[in-house]
Amino acid sequence: MLMAMIENIYETMNLRITETAFELHLRKIYPTRNILSMRETETISGQDCLDVQKKTDGSVNIIGEVATDPVASWMIQSAQVASKFTLFTHHAKTFPDLVTALRNSMLRAGVFKDEKTAEEQVVQVLNFDIHLVKDFKGRRYIERVTECIPVQEKNEYTFDHRNEKTIEGKLNKFMDNATYYFTKSTNRELYQYRNILEYHDGSYVLTNPISDTNIREMLNNMDDSDADDFIKFVDRNWGIKAKRYADDEDTENHEIHDEIKDIKEIKQEEQPKRRGRKPKTSTVTE
Repeated sequence: MLMAMIENIYETMNLRITETAFELHLRKIYPTRNILSMRETETISGQDCLDVQKKTDGSVNIIGEVATDPVASWMIQSAQVASKFTLFTHHAKTFPDLVTALRNSMLRAGVFKDEKTAEEQVVQVLNFDIHLVKDFKGRRYIERVTECIPVQEKNEYTFDHRNEKTIEGKLNKFMDNATYYFTKSTNRELYQYRNILEYHDGSYVLTNPISDTNIREMLNNMDDSDADDFIKFVDRNWGIKAKRYADDEDTENHEIHDEIKDIKEIKQEEQPKRRGRKPKTSTVTE
């Protein structure tokens, strides 16, 4: 499936492949694409390959298979700083298992020491999980498409104790803040996940809408034709009126232009009229 997905990536995007063993052979399948494939050797590590790829103007990074702890750290690095997006394969059975496996790999690789910090970094780079299964007949199909939504931390502390007149009231407000603090420290939710597409009885069913943030990011990386079709798709299926970032910028620019125009008109109206005779003008005739 990873090989087939390359066909739907715009040809203007350069592909950078990192594998522990050459399995994809994308340069043979897509000979006209700008593809650079690398693998580690006895003298050149995978981290060195990734560092070189960062300097080759790549748009899409593909990690063949995240099967070891070092490869998991390469995937996190490339997804954060080295490309527009990253594709990789993994053998996790559920989405929480995927997050847990990548978090543990980051901890074992020594990249992070704290579980919460490692898990937070993992969910920041996981946008969608396309899960494939194989039934007892040997048929492979996409069982679900799951979206990962990182939970943004909010400051919900209050200062309501200042408005309380009694010691008991102040202690109650203090205990509310203390409860919230210990909840964040011990059992803070880092992400939510929901299935966008599911396979039921031989057909695919849309179950939940894509988040607004991911819709915007997807539109921002599409050409005009695909963007128009995608806007119609989300409106038809979920009733979402999606817009690009550029559309908001154009609206803001028009609003700013209208405000400047109104200010100029007001200033012109406020200018005092000159009194007295009009200045004489002379004409020269031949």
